Amino acid sequence: MTRESLVRRNQQMTAAFHSSPMRHQLRRRLLSAVANFRFAPSPLRGRRVLFIKPDHLGDMLLATPAIRAFKHARPYTEVHVLAGAWAANILAAYPEIDRVLTMPFPGFDRSDENQNPLAPYLQLVRVSRQLRQIGYSSAVILRPDHWWGAMLAHVAGIQERIGYQLEDVTPFLTRAIPHRHEHVIRQNMRLIEHWTGIIDDDEVPYTLPVYEDDRDFVKEYLVRCGVKDRQPIICIHPGSGTWVKQWENAHWAKAADTLADQMDAAIVFTGNHHELPLIGQIQNLMQNKACLTAGDMNLGQLAALYEHAKVVLGCDSGPMHIAAAVDTPTVALFGPADPIEFGTWGNKNRHIVLTAAIGCRPCRVLDWGDDDPANHPCVREITVAQVLEAARWVTST
Repeated sequence: MTRESLVRRNQQMTAAFHSSPMRHQLRRRLLSAVANFRFAPSPLRGRRVLFIKPDHLGDMLLATPAIRAFKHARPYTEVHVLAGAWAANILAAYPEIDRVLTMPFPGFDRSDENQNPLAPYLQLVRVSRQLRQIGYSSAVILRPDHWWGAMLAHVAGIQERIGYQLEDVTPFLTRAIPHRHEHVIRQNMRLIEHWTGIIDDDEVPYTLPVYEDDRDFVKEYLVRCGVKDRQPIICIHPGSGTWVKQWENAHWAKAADTLADQMDAAIVFTGNHHELPLIGQIQNLMQNKACLTAGDMNLGQLAALYEHAKVVLGCDSGPMHIAAAVDTPTVALFGPADPIEFGTWGNKNRHIVLTAAIGCRPCRVLDWGDDDPANHPCVREITVAQVLEAARWVTST
């Protein structure tokens, strides 16, 4: 297959993937009926706002600037966040958040793939009753396409419901903001602008607090790993949750060995315990010894490790956003996701996003199932030379 044929093939498959199946059209009729039903207003018990965000680690971290900016503008308003349990540790680090409510959002928990099709709606009724008992004056739907969260706020009787003007979401909103193709931090900030006013990008509060006990843990861990005192540390996070976003193991090994030799640096691989086999395969291809931390650190300790690093390299994943939030330079390899929306936030001289020049990118399809990986080379076409050049650049500025 020629490159042009491959691009056309992938573009056709992408269009089919993003088209609305019949069940979504039927669902849209149901949503319209619910949106037109007037639910009793939620009882108000003081000034309290609910931010609804179902996403995982990276996306949740990118939502914190808007939540924090709101609290700074309205310090006497209680700020609650409804999120997945996976995001609780990140949110707990921010004093601006008064309460974190967790739930297994439909569509974001892999265990619900074969559940009763009515289960998401039964769950919505249960959760809406709980939200009524707490009482909110406003709800902000932070994920643009999250119709379920918007419907939840509507059924719960929250009187002000703010989100983006998208087809399935708009019927449940009282304030629908036109959606723009821009970074998700900026998208989130636009949802709270009527409270905060416009905040310039360089004033957006994008940081992650790091605690001394986590720093102490990391220092001891690195000593046990054999890292020398004052030796530069280069962190590599090769995992990404889906094969279509991953780079070649041999490429990571080559890049790690080269940087270790040229910078006299210690290479530290990070990841969860599921990614330990992947990291082990990369280590086996390397000439230099590396420190493997996969599964050994919680999010706070990972942030402390990244804070200590000279640079963090990795594929498109949540940990890259953690590194940027602790002001460590990053080099992120992007494939199917759109870096305009999800690239690492910050100074572009310190946070470089690498992409391949292939016409079907970004397809925004993160799961191609059992399709041949050779048909999706967008990440693997990034060269070792590109990664090395970017790493040298961000560490020299």
